[in-house]
Parts: sequence; structure tokens; C-alpha cells
Amino acid sequence: MKILKRILWVLIPLLIAAFIFFVNHFGPIISGFGAKGVCSCVYVGNRTAQSAIDNELGAFPLSLGTFELNELEQSATGSVFGFAKAKAIYRKGLGCTLVRDLSEEEIREQQGDLALNIPTLSDTLYWPQGTKISDTVPTGIDLEKLISVVDQSFKNSNPEIPAKTRSVIVVYKGQMIYEAYSADFDQYAAQLGWSMTKSVTNMLFGVLDQQGRFDIHKPAPIVEWKGDERAKITTDHLLRMSSGLHWEEVYSNVSTATNMLYTSANMGDFALNQKATGKPDSEWYYSSGTTNILSKILRDELGASYYQFAQDELFSKLGITTAVIEPDAGGTHVGSSYMWASARDWARLGQLYLNHGNWFGEQIVSPEWVSYTVQPTANAPKGEYGAQWWLNAGESANPANRLLKDVPVDMYMMDGYEGQRVFVIPSSHLVVVRLGQNKKGGFDHNSFLSSVIDCIEK
Repeated sequence: MKILKRILWVLIPLLIAAFIFFVNHFGPIISGFGAKGVCSCVYVGNRTAQSAIDNELGAFPLSLGTFELNELEQSATGSVFGFAKAKAIYRKGLGCTLVRDLSEEEIREQQGDLALNIPTLSDTLYWPQGTKISDTVPTGIDLEKLISVVDQSFKNSNPEIPAKTRSVIVVYKGQMIYEAYSADFDQYAAQLGWSMTKSVTNMLFGVLDQQGRFDIHKPAPIVEWKGDERAKITTDHLLRMSSGLHWEEVYSNVSTATNMLYTSANMGDFALNQKATGKPDSEWYYSSGTTNILSKILRDELGASYYQFAQDELFSKLGITTAVIEPDAGGTHVGSSYMWASARDWARLGQLYLNHGNWFGEQIVSPEWVSYTVQPTANAPKGEYGAQWWLNAGESANPANRLLKDVPVDMYMMDGYEGQRVFVIPSSHLVVVRLGQNKKGGFDHNSFLSSVIDCIEK
């Protein structure tokens, strides 16, 4: 008994210390992720709170959190064993935002004079100009085979690694030839693109470039960098993830990425205050912080028109009706991670770049901007990254060594957490959208996309 008591006297304080450490370090991330997720799924994605809790928050360690919806306030809260409480609030047109540093009242007042200007689509025009879908397909398409391929993508082939496909759209030569949805989603359901949002941030800079309003090759207009080595960082370096700034794109532990997303009120400020650990353009490193610096640059450049810019200059012109880019507590869009849109609207964005930036006669972004976007970034080992878009170019000396080995080298894509993808394949005249929820390795994008391409006669 004496030995047992001694063990307990040692063990109990250790367990208490471990609990305090866990709650202090991981608690804010779990509660923040969950509160934000429940709020957004309900008020932007038009789902139930229980659906978000069961799906987005059902796995350990997120399952340790307790999450509640307040329908009267249009908000959601989260905590871990009653500690590390977090709250996210909804604002129409802006989606949900975690309350950090600023008061809830201050955050709600940021909305200002936001006018949504959402276009009305004709039900007599075919997608992408309207809502109508043709019941015939172009010659050269094996529709029966394509339906089989898409239907198979909704079946989990690896039960040990869950993969849930929610939406698939296939567009060939500008015509939507097939779409499919799981039971809880449809063509109107906005879905979170996660890091696909980075590619939309690229588009917004492309619009500025087309309008002759911004030079990406000049030093980034960041006042805090003047007078030190970071003053040499250009916007081009930021777009290509080659800034040389310290970053940890890690989500399995506390990192700069998780601290930015779930504990920081001003994500762009958090990221731009990181130290330089290398020279610009000397190393490629994927960084969500870099994209939120770009979002801050956009806000500073656009001023009073910031909230309207994406809607008026991009979304409305493409007939996009469901897009929402959610801001941080400081009011800046989380350009790295928080855009929602329906599968049809994500497909419109992919089609814009397949069209070399042209939308039915209007040049939204220039062909040169699209070419710039898909030019492999120096030091990306497999030629896998351009400017906020992922590429399939392959290793410069060995193109066969590429991300998707059975897919053409000219494919480029928006790529988001848990399997969100918009694939653009110029050589096949295809845009393919696949949205879902899967763990790493749970869905074979290479096999799926190559099988879709095989449904087209060569």
C-alpha cells in the first residue's frame, strides 16, 4: 500500500500537469476549429449542427470538444472539458468568424455597407450562364462509363481510411456533362474549399493585374518589412510560396498554422511578423500564412471597396451565386482557407482558367496571368506548384515523377484539405470537381481523374 500511495503521489500531479498542458496548448485549437466549423456548416453550408459534429468533428482529438449552436444569436461555441472556450458568430455575406481579441460587438460592426449583388441565373440558359443542364453529351464521350466512374467515387474502397465523396462535376469543352451528389448535398449546397481558397486569392490578384492596378514583381507593400531583409520579398515571392519567411504548415500539433487560424484575430499580421529564415526565392515551402499576407495586401490596396471587390469583379461576372469568403476577427478575408461555394460555382472558377481568363467575351484575368500561374515555381521539387495553384508538371529532369502519374502533365488544380479538388486539364478540355471528406490516402485522385479522362475518345 505504501508503494501504491507513493506511485499515486507522483502520478496524480503528472496527470494534472499533462491535462493542463493539453488544455492550454490544444484546447483553443479544438474549441476554435469546432465552433467555427459548426457555425459555418449551419449558416453557410445550410446543414444541421449535428451533421457537422458527427462528420467534421467526429474524430479524435476534435471529438473531445463540446459544441453548441445558439440559433437566436446565430453563433456557435466550443470548449474542451469546459475549458478553452471559443465562439464563432455569423454575419450575412461574410459567413462565420471566430471571436478573438476584439469584442463580439466590434466584429459585428465591421460589415459596413456590404451589398451582395448576387446574380440571378436564367433557368432557360445552360450552365455556366444559367441553371439548365443539357440532356445530350458531345460526341466522343462514353457517358455510361463516365457515370460508372463517378458513381464508384462515392463508394469507400478502403474502409480503414474513410473517404466520403459529396459532389462530383465533369465539364467538357465548357459543357457540364455529368454531376452527382451524396444524400446530404445538392447543386445549391455551399461547401468549404479549404486551401482551394488560395487559388481564388490568385484570381483576385489576376483581376488587379488585368486592370493594371498592381505589379506583383515589386517589393510587397508591407510597412513592417521596411528596413530589414524582408523588404526584398515581392508579391510574386508570396504568390509562389517562396518568401523565405519562417512557417510551420503542421496541423497534427500546435504550430504557426494552427495558432494563426484558431488563436489569432489578424491572421495576415500574425504571418507577416514571422522572421525571415532564408532569402526570397531560395526555397519553396507551402505556407497558409503567406496567403493571408496576400489577403492583407489586397485589403490595404482596395480600401473601402475590399468587401465588394471579389463579388463585383469576379463572382457576379461568372454567375457565381453561392460564394462566401469568411474573414478573421480583424475583418480580413482568410484567403488561405475559408471560401465556401457550391460544386457548380467551384467548376465555374476552374472553367475561367481553362478559358485563359475569358468569360463569354470579357477578359476577367489575362491569358498571360493564367500562364504565369501555371509556370512551375523554382525549387518546388516535382514542379508541383505555380502561383497558389498546384501543378502536375513533374520533376524538371524527369516529368514522370509528378503528383498524379497517370494524369497529363498540363493538369493543374485547386487543392483543399480532406480531398477538395478542382482539376483543370487543358489537353483534355476538362474541368473536374470532386468535393468530399477523407483522410490522407482515403481517396485515389490519380485513379479517379485518369478514369474520367479515359471516358473521352482520344
